[in-house]
Amino acid sequence: MSKQSDDIAILASSREKVIVKTSVIGIVTNLFLVGFKAFVGLVSNSIAVILDAVNNLSDALSSVVTIIGAKLGAKQPDKKHPLGYGRIEYLSSMIVAALVLYAGITSLVESVKKIIHPEAADYNTVSIIIISVAIIAKLILGMYVKKQGKKVNSGALTASGSDALFDAILSSSVLASAIIFLTFKISLEAYVGVIIAGFIIKAGIEMMIETLNDIIGKREDTETVRELKDIICKEENVLGAYDVTLFNYGPNKNYGSVHIELPDTLSVDEVDKITRKIQVDVFHKTGIILTGIGVYSFNTSNDEAAKMRNAVQKKVMSHEWALQMHGFYADTENKTLRFDVVVSFDVDRKEAIKNLYNDICSLYPDYEVLIVPDTDIAD
Repeated sequence: MSKQSDDIAILASSREKVIVKTSVIGIVTNLFLVGFKAFVGLVSNSIAVILDAVNNLSDALSSVVTIIGAKLGAKQPDKKHPLGYGRIEYLSSMIVAALVLYAGITSLVESVKKIIHPEAADYNTVSIIIISVAIIAKLILGMYVKKQGKKVNSGALTASGSDALFDAILSSSVLASAIIFLTFKISLEAYVGVIIAGFIIKAGIEMMIETLNDIIGKREDTETVRELKDIICKEENVLGAYDVTLFNYGPNKNYGSVHIELPDTLSVDEVDKITRKIQVDVFHKTGIILTGIGVYSFNTSNDEAAKMRNAVQKKVMSHEWALQMHGFYADTENKTLRFDVVVSFDVDRKEAIKNLYNDICSLYPDYEVLIVPDTDIAD
């Protein structure tokens, strides 16, 4: 596993550099925009432009938080935190979301004040040019930051990129209100400020919900689970892969466990070779470290056991709440049978397994039956 640890360290170092570099570019760009927009807003007495500048300032602060989170999250594992500090990045993402939300609420309050106590704006050609340049800069920055965020799987960077693209759209509304004022002498900029604030608040809430889901733990991506199972099932003698469970310790830091079904004729030595090869293949193809591989034994030369498997599976799958049956093994000599059932969240698990136990015992009253209920955590 030492080779895996070295590879992880290299990936983490490279990822940190990308995040820091991208965030620094975001900070510099946003600070320039803050200066330009604040100047235009104060000179033209435009609350919308001033709030746009405040929004850019919050973006710069968000980038600073992102850098701090990446630096702390990249710390090497130690005795106190043997699986690393990767989850710190989720905390930094939460702080970024809180900053965005605060900026949105503040902007909303100031915009409403301007609606209640209106003051005429005074745009000019220079203002229009500066706002237009700011829009183009934000579009380029947003696309770049979002692309880099997806490249290194950084939630904070991806959120910052999306926020920058939103800013470009909102700045366009400021530009439109300025043009309307210059053309028709109608001042809409306070109302545009309310719209800007609404979008900022919405973005902050969505970022916070997404980060909370990462912290709490969410259902694994179907494609990831399917890819993992395909890799495992391509290994010789593996008849099936089940109970995939992934544990996330920060972006690109995934550990997992799985059960595989193997013929009951294999020796312990053969099983050991298979599981080790699976660990290496899965890591190099997905970056996931399998810390545990359990084994289900499969009846290979017992016709009676095969008939029992079919009968039990038919009975199990007759229940709508039974999503899958696996790990079946029947010992016809000692009169025992065991299997796992994936139970839907829509039913009471204890009651469901009790009923199923009664069903199977009625089919095979002479057998000792063991049913293990599995949680529907992955497709």
